[in-house]
Amino acid sequence: MVSEFKVPKRVDVIGVPMDLGADRRGVDMGPSAIRYARLREGLEAIGIAHIVDHGNLTVPVPESNAAQAVKNAKYLPIILSVCDELSRLVEEAIGHGGFPIVLGGDHSIAIGTLAGIFRARKTQPGLIWVDAHGDINTPLTSPSGNVHGMPVSIALEEHHICVDRTVLVGLRDVDAGERKRIRDLGVRAFSMSEVDRIGMERVMEESLAIVGTGGPGSVHVSFDMDGIDPREAPGVGTSVPGGLTYREAHLAMEMVAAAGLIGSVEITETNPILDDRNRTAILAVELILSALGKTIL
Repeated sequence: MVSEFKVPKRVDVIGVPMDLGADRRGVDMGPSAIRYARLREGLEAIGIAHIVDHGNLTVPVPESNAAQAVKNAKYLPIILSVCDELSRLVEEAIGHGGFPIVLGGDHSIAIGTLAGIFRARKTQPGLIWVDAHGDINTPLTSPSGNVHGMPVSIALEEHHICVDRTVLVGLRDVDAGERKRIRDLGVRAFSMSEVDRIGMERVMEESLAIVGTGGPGSVHVSFDMDGIDPREAPGVGTSVPGGLTYREAHLAMEMVAAAGLIGSVEITETNPILDDRNRTAILAVELILSALGKTIL
């Protein structure tokens, strides 16, 4: 596949230290860990001259909002409020010709990212969702009530994405209610079993054919670092054995870049508390650079 992707002239980095969507603390430090892993230096090295870092959004802490811990969708009003601000920043970044790089935080932040992309481009983006989990629960199907397991459902309900251009990659820990929703909705989902059987190259070829019908800049990649095997990415919010290898993860991002379709990227669930010498954040930076066109040769 010949690369058609042009390195963006401007990128907008937005940190969202969100940990209200999950039970385990620590992913709120993910944006700082990724910046510390020399994100800016990496972006400059591949030729991006204009980097606008918006810093981190303000996210309330769980301890000060116990009353919002509703069983079926914990802290949902606060999460949606933060996501409204995130959507505004993403929309503005795209409006100024920027390529949004959103750093989480737990995966509930995708609610805001996808809303901002939709509002800026006036059309639903193609979505490649790399994750160990389906994140397609609703308050009625979720066993935990954690909103980081619901963003795909919420984005579908808000019509910010569509089933026909959404692909889930790397699944290996899916709730019973999610299995039924994936089947009923007809979302294309590649489990790790399917990755094992047909290989990552074919998975990504099929994924890009599904999501890429909108043309250049029309695809958003939302990459949960727990999609990668914990031997390679130990510092994540909810680790599950048997994930993507280092090279499979890079191949996925390299193929996205080579297809010339990506218009935004999001990295979530990096948890430095559980990490080993910031390995997971360093890998996150490498994957962002691969998605932006960095190649081995």
